Amino acid sequence: MAKRIIQVQEKVPFRLLAPLSLQHMFAMFGASVLVPFVLGINPAVVLLMNGIGTLLFILITKGKAPAYLGSSFAFLGPASIVIAKFGFPYAQGGFVVTGLCGCILAFIIYKVGTKWIDIVLPSAAMGPVVALIGLELSSNAASNAGLLDKVIDPANVIVFAVTLGVAVVGSVCFRKFLSVIPILIAIICGYIAAICVGIVDMTPVKEASFFMLPQFQAPKFDIHAILMILPVLLVITSEHIGHQIVTSEVVGRDLLKDPGLHRSLFADNFSSALSGLVGSVPTTTYGENIGVMAITGVYSVQVIGGAAVLSIICSFIGPLSALIQTIPGPVIGGISFLLYGMIGTSGLRILVDNHVDYSKSINMILTSVVFVTGLSGVTIHLGTVELTGMVLACVVAMLLSLLFYLFDKLHLLNPEE
Repeated sequence: MAKRIIQVQEKVPFRLLAPLSLQHMFAMFGASVLVPFVLGINPAVVLLMNGIGTLLFILITKGKAPAYLGSSFAFLGPASIVIAKFGFPYAQGGFVVTGLCGCILAFIIYKVGTKWIDIVLPSAAMGPVVALIGLELSSNAASNAGLLDKVIDPANVIVFAVTLGVAVVGSVCFRKFLSVIPILIAIICGYIAAICVGIVDMTPVKEASFFMLPQFQAPKFDIHAILMILPVLLVITSEHIGHQIVTSEVVGRDLLKDPGLHRSLFADNFSSALSGLVGSVPTTTYGENIGVMAITGVYSVQVIGGAAVLSIICSFIGPLSALIQTIPGPVIGGISFLLYGMIGTSGLRILVDNHVDYSKSINMILTSVVFVTGLSGVTIHLGTVELTGMVLACVVAMLLSLLFYLFDKLHLLNPEE
């Protein structure tokens, strides 16, 4: 029997809305709050702005693009340098300016259209680029689970195995209502297993005040700090296009055309600029969110909006925020292990659905070079910005595709190509 699909603009009964929204929020929570932890700021304001940013994204894209905005990892490198040298308010200034420049880029795309994407990223290149979004994150999932530690804790392995096992079995065996919340059930089972093996610290929950006001602060602007952060715009734009394409594959709609790349890119960057204004970190569309949709078949923006509202509530209620923060790494790692794999598979699906012909040398070369570039570990430094993994692979794919396009126009290609 085919899986019940809840479409993008489909209304969800209230009895389903809460658990489905919880599932989305929990799936991305661990990764999203890691960014404020690394940068040394209160995660409550990040939860608030992630929720607000997601609601704005839904509004700006007319409820046609399902996406939950979480904290962006792309800014960690240059932001850490700016914070060490100038302080976090100056990093906020960089977030604001980068977000506004992204909005300008969205306007340019609105004027010139998106047909250029088919030229610079044909299916033979886009498939592996999208696959790399998931594949390059696979080590993060294993690291969160503690599986890459020099000395592996058996407790971590148990919790990881329980979480992943329930997610896998639930995704293929659960029926009716349970079939749409396998990720939520897996997280709950993993959390119970973590309590049983003693790796959950409930102290933050006990010490948290019931009502907690997020810590807001204003940005400061310095040209040097801004120039350190601004090049990240290349990275987040590449990520955004990749995420929108893989989401399009998952939900069966071309989101680059409707609601349009210009709308989704503007919403993403506007949210980042707004976050920087109040003391939060930049936001971005999230792989975990895409993975949940791919596994459950729940694409409803109403569900994602519900997750955003829950995130906002958690930012003000201390015990709830603290409870979610007690979810241990092996639980997040177990879920991510499956979600990232689903994203990688979506990239392969692009190759299959578009009938990429590998008897043609161009297609073989594009896919081969992109995969090796993304998985090789090669890094190119542009000032304080690193191009590596999927982002570097995307840049290489675009340059190589443009080169082949030029050869075609100059009639230099083998006629069989």
